[in-house]
Amino acid sequence: MQVNRGYEEIKNEIKKELKEHFGSKIGTFTIFGQTDTPYTMFNMQFKMYDYFFIALNYDRGSFGCAIISGDLAISLPNSQKWYDKADMGIFCKELQEQLELRIPDKFLEYYDWK
Repeated sequence: MQVNRGYEEIKNEIKKELKEHFGSKIGTFTIFGQTDTPYTMFNMQFKMYDYFFIALNYDRGSFGCAIISGDLAISLPNSQKWYDKADMGIFCKELQEQLELRIPDKFLEYYDWK
């Protein structure tokens, strides 16, 4: 029998993985919309590469990221759709690739991120 884990545990795991992978490329996290009732979900926002604000949404096991652009968001492709089955190394690598494609090389080189 699978034990249901709460948003606090899942949120902490995701934050730890992101921090370990991105290091100084990731900024402070803001968490909102969190609940375990009637199901586990939360939203997390953070700054990436001092260039984009990112929204990570977790809803009943499904998760993914989007670039925040004003009142809208640009969804980012992700092969790791379900958190319980996700390889967070792949998730972080794909997120990194999608973000770096959208940032000018001069900016990345200036900060020694390329």
